[in-house]
Amino acid sequence: MRTPEQVREIVRLLLAEYPEAACSLDWRKDYELLFSVRLAAQCTDERVNQITPALFARFPTLEAFAGADVTEVEQYIHSCGFFRAKARDIVACAQVLLEKYDGELPRTMEELTALPGVGRKTANLILGDVFKIPGSTVVDTHCIRLSNRMGLVDDLKDPVKIEMALRKLLPPESSSDFCHCLVLHGRAVCDARKPNCEACCVRHLCRHFSG
Repeated sequence: MRTPEQVREIVRLLLAEYPEAACSLDWRKDYELLFSVRLAAQCTDERVNQITPALFARFPTLEAFAGADVTEVEQYIHSCGFFRAKARDIVACAQVLLEKYDGELPRTMEELTALPGVGRKTANLILGDVFKIPGSTVVDTHCIRLSNRMGLVDDLKDPVKIEMALRKLLPPESSSDFCHCLVLHGRAVCDARKPNCEACCVRHLCRHFSG
């Protein structure tokens, strides 16, 4: 594990390295982010961004999604993979949001994860990016890999355990942005197969680099 001082410095340096870090999914309405994250499961954000303009144009409101034929939604999202389950979840989620929440996204982890197709990763993203709630910690594949490599956690693979460990370490006001930084750093520098340690701004603080 890194010391509290090392953790603070890792956070500071990565936030400085990626000052514009944000979710790479394109969205304008809150529910569009929710649906886009569902589409991004086992799929790239780039692919999702390619198909959502047509999807959101065809179903421009939450009411349109709630009344949609699931098979038609499938046609728009086919290239995202697992399209049948994703289409079913999106339509069902729209219906629940209208019936139970008057078309607004709920603001608690418990309520969000009760929605069709929504897990803790998605809920944390909504809480952090939409509602700006401190402490929101999105644990995706990049976060799992980098938090273990850097030594922020000790050989943890379970996303919930990593989330809880990071919540204890990270400054609450920076945790959401820091997780976005990990995604960008994982894509640009800390590759899954061959990390480019020489180009890493936190290599001197990283357990993997120091051995």
